[in-house]
Amino acid sequence: MEILRVASRSNPNSVAGAIAGVLEQDGVVEVHAIGAGAVNQTVKAIAITRRLVEKSGETPIKVIPGFIELEIDGETKTGIRFIVER
Repeated sequence: MEILRVASRSNPNSVAGAIAGVLEQDGVVEVHAIGAGAVNQTVKAIAITRRLVEKSGETPIKVIPGFIELEIDGETKTGIRFIVER
Protein backbone atom coordinates (compact mmCIF):
# COMPACT_ATOMS: atom_id res chain seq x y z
CA MET A 1 0.00 0.00 0.00
CA GLU A 2 1.42 3.37 -0.99
CA ILE A 3 1.85 5.97 1.74
CA LEU A 4 1.44 9.70 1.09
CA ARG A 5 2.63 12.23 3.65
CA VAL A 6 0.85 15.57 3.89
CA ALA A 7 2.28 18.74 5.44
CA SER A 8 0.48 21.87 6.57
CA ARG A 9 1.85 23.65 3.48
CA SER A 10 0.65 20.94 1.06
CA ASN A 11 -1.74 22.05 -1.68
CA PRO A 12 -5.04 20.14 -1.21
CA ASN A 13 -5.66 20.01 -4.97
CA SER A 14 -2.25 18.44 -5.57
CA VAL A 15 -2.75 15.94 -2.75
CA ALA A 16 -6.21 15.08 -4.12
CA GLY A 17 -4.67 14.38 -7.53
CA ALA A 18 -2.06 12.13 -5.93
CA ILE A 19 -4.72 10.27 -3.92
CA ALA A 20 -6.91 9.82 -7.02
CA GLY A 21 -3.93 8.56 -9.02
CA VAL A 22 -2.99 5.95 -6.44
CA LEU A 23 -6.64 4.91 -6.06
CA GLU A 24 -6.87 4.40 -9.81
CA GLN A 25 -3.75 2.20 -9.76
CA ASP A 26 -4.03 0.30 -6.49
CA GLY A 27 -7.55 0.93 -5.19
CA VAL A 28 -6.21 1.90 -1.75
CA VAL A 29 -3.83 4.53 -0.32
CA GLU A 30 -2.64 5.45 3.18
CA VAL A 31 -2.26 9.14 3.99
CA HIS A 32 -0.26 10.35 7.03
CA ALA A 33 -0.59 13.79 8.65
CA ILE A 34 1.12 15.16 11.77
CA GLY A 35 -0.29 18.35 13.28
CA ALA A 36 -3.53 20.25 12.97
CA GLY A 37 -2.55 22.06 9.76
CA ALA A 38 -1.56 18.85 8.00
CA VAL A 39 -4.75 17.10 9.10
CA ASN A 40 -6.77 20.07 7.81
CA GLN A 41 -5.08 19.91 4.39
CA THR A 42 -5.59 16.14 4.27
CA VAL A 43 -9.31 16.39 5.01
CA LYS A 44 -9.70 19.04 2.30
CA ALA A 45 -7.79 16.83 -0.15
CA ILE A 46 -10.01 13.83 0.65
CA ALA A 47 -13.14 15.94 0.10
CA ILE A 48 -11.78 17.09 -3.27
CA THR A 49 -10.89 13.48 -4.18
CA ARG A 50 -14.41 12.38 -3.31
CA ARG A 51 -15.86 15.03 -5.61
CA LEU A 52 -13.51 13.99 -8.44
CA VAL A 53 -14.37 10.31 -8.05
CA GLU A 54 -18.12 10.95 -7.93
CA LYS A 55 -17.99 13.13 -11.07
CA SER A 56 -16.22 10.37 -12.99
CA GLY A 57 -18.96 7.90 -12.06
CA GLU A 58 -16.68 5.54 -10.14
CA THR A 59 -17.50 3.75 -6.90
CA PRO A 60 -17.55 6.19 -3.95
CA ILE A 61 -14.50 6.23 -1.72
CA LYS A 62 -14.35 4.99 1.87
CA VAL A 63 -12.12 6.65 4.47
CA ILE A 64 -10.92 4.99 7.68
CA PRO A 65 -9.15 7.39 10.07
CA GLY A 66 -6.93 6.30 12.95
CA PHE A 67 -3.91 7.23 15.02
CA ILE A 68 -0.33 6.34 14.12
CA GLU A 69 2.99 6.76 15.89
CA LEU A 70 5.91 7.73 13.67
CA GLU A 71 9.56 8.23 14.50
CA ILE A 72 10.94 11.48 13.10
CA ASP A 73 14.53 12.55 13.88
CA GLY A 74 14.66 10.06 16.75
CA GLU A 75 11.45 11.43 18.30
CA THR A 76 8.15 9.56 18.45
CA LYS A 77 5.25 11.67 17.20
CA THR A 78 1.56 10.87 17.05
CA GLY A 79 -0.26 11.57 13.81
CA ILE A 80 -3.44 10.71 12.00
CA ARG A 81 -3.57 7.96 9.38
CA PHE A 82 -6.31 7.97 6.76
CA ILE A 83 -6.83 4.79 4.74
CA VAL A 84 -8.69 5.75 1.57
CA GLU A 85 -10.13 3.01 -0.62
CA ARG A 86 -12.56 2.55 -3.44
